[in-house]
Amino acid sequence: MPPISLPVIWTVCIDIFAWAFFHVVVAVLCLKLPLAFFLKDRIWFRLFVWEKSGKLWQRLFRVKRWKGRLIDGTVILKKGYGKKKLHGTGISDLKVFAAETKRAELTHWLSIVPAPLFFIWNPVWAGWVMILYAVMFNLPFIIVQRYNRGRIDAITLSTNR
Repeated sequence: MPPISLPVIWTVCIDIFAWAFFHVVVAVLCLKLPLAFFLKDRIWFRLFVWEKSGKLWQRLFRVKRWKGRLIDGTVILKKGYGKKKLHGTGISDLKVFAAETKRAELTHWLSIVPAPLFFIWNPVWAGWVMILYAVMFNLPFIIVQRYNRGRIDAITLSTNR
């Protein structure tokens, strides 16, 4: 096997640094958005009827089996609202938790956006690998947020009736 060339090593290092940079910048920007922004019912955070209050995600991906293994970004950044467990069982606690799932979902959607920039310094095939990485890394987090929010919304809707 031939040795890996220095330009390849540099490119891989730049890719790693760039992804770390983008993930942290997006997370910090989303943390700066006020909670009130996420408490409002905005169209882009609405759950679809076909998601069946999160049941679809459990049926398709068995979310309960693996969601606990995902790293909560608040552990890394030492800021934010930890979503590993509920912070209370009252309706207001559940609404805050649901709002924070929206913040996390937005963070992960926005973390995919910089992926096309990797075509600038990578060969085309590596640019596509970076897009695949962005989607595959962030999609599990997005699915978990939608799953959790669906379950919480079902609880809060049933108690408001």
